[in-house]
Amino acid sequence: MARLSERLDNLHGSPVRAMLTAAQQPDMVSFAGGLPAPDSFADLSFPPAPLSAMQYGPTEGEPDLRARISVELACIGLDCPAHRIMVLSGSQQGIDLAAKLVIDAGAPIAVESPAYLAALQVFQFFGAQMSCLSPADPSAGWAEAPPRLAYVTPTFQNPTGRCWSGAERRALAQACDAHDVVLFEDDPYRDLAYDDCERTPVAAMVEQADWIYQGSFSKTVAPGLRLGFLAASEGVFEQLVHLKQAADLHTNRLSQFYVLHYLNDPGRAQRMGRLVNLYRERRDMFEAAMQHHLGGLADWSSPAGGLFFWAVLRGGLDAQALLPRAVARGVLFTPGVHFLVDSGAPSGAMRLNFSHADASAADRGLKVLGAVIREALG
Repeated sequence: MARLSERLDNLHGSPVRAMLTAAQQPDMVSFAGGLPAPDSFADLSFPPAPLSAMQYGPTEGEPDLRARISVELACIGLDCPAHRIMVLSGSQQGIDLAAKLVIDAGAPIAVESPAYLAALQVFQFFGAQMSCLSPADPSAGWAEAPPRLAYVTPTFQNPTGRCWSGAERRALAQACDAHDVVLFEDDPYRDLAYDDCERTPVAAMVEQADWIYQGSFSKTVAPGLRLGFLAASEGVFEQLVHLKQAADLHTNRLSQFYVLHYLNDPGRAQRMGRLVNLYRERRDMFEAAMQHHLGGLADWSSPAGGLFFWAVLRGGLDAQALLPRAVARGVLFTPGVHFLVDSGAPSGAMRLNFSHADASAADRGLKVLGAVIREALG
């Protein structure tokens, strides 16, 4: 249609969002989305909001919340003043703003592969030319053609659950400095840590290049609040504010009030401890069920944090081709092909969420999944 933007040629629906409809069917076991456990919301309690929260607010977010986030960032090694922090309508908005900031049609950017599928969708929509970034050698090829942006999730990466080492983080920070590449660090899972690993933000190691660091309250408070934040270097923050003004003026003030109350709650540390213990138990039970039902059929590593297992099928099977068979028997998962920069070739990988289904449902779903794989292997 000639009246519509040429960018629509690069616009595709989210496979995970499409699966959420199927997940509502009775007795459907879903490993597809990154949904928190339903019982993780049970101990949340919020006071009545002030009338001021019903009025328009500042684009950057509530001053008290931004100041509190600044303190939180300082505790993890990222020194960023409150005036360079912006509250987002979910961290997905941060990806959209960063793409608008740096991507023109054909602009080169570097991303992990596999990488967060929704970020790949946004970058593709704006016409980016994506190349693969490896933690082992993050600046490979940058001397000849440096990218404008490097997008990474180094802490409990989505979908693999991988956590970058300190040396890998320093190497990326130094590469961004040396080649003047904007670092975009996405860090929504850092608080969901079940085993020890390096979690210092890469952005804290950058000395000269511009950077954007973003986090989310969806996994630790509630995704329905749709609240995230970004912190950024002085060279790009003001432009990001202007881009947000053009998008939604400001973020929901009620959600900001509730999140600030959560951050200031004296019982917050205890609640986070309970949440981490809940997810650690679910991870361990899920992996035990995987060993029982998928042992010998797939390979995986136990994630030190986050919400996902990344399993690769043996025998050359295509996970995407197995999905309809699994859905017909009441099980959803996300085929790994959706997380790859080069998504044209078949992939035996699948992302399995362990946080949402309880132990009984997870065992039932993995049993079905194992049966589907065995049938495909003949």
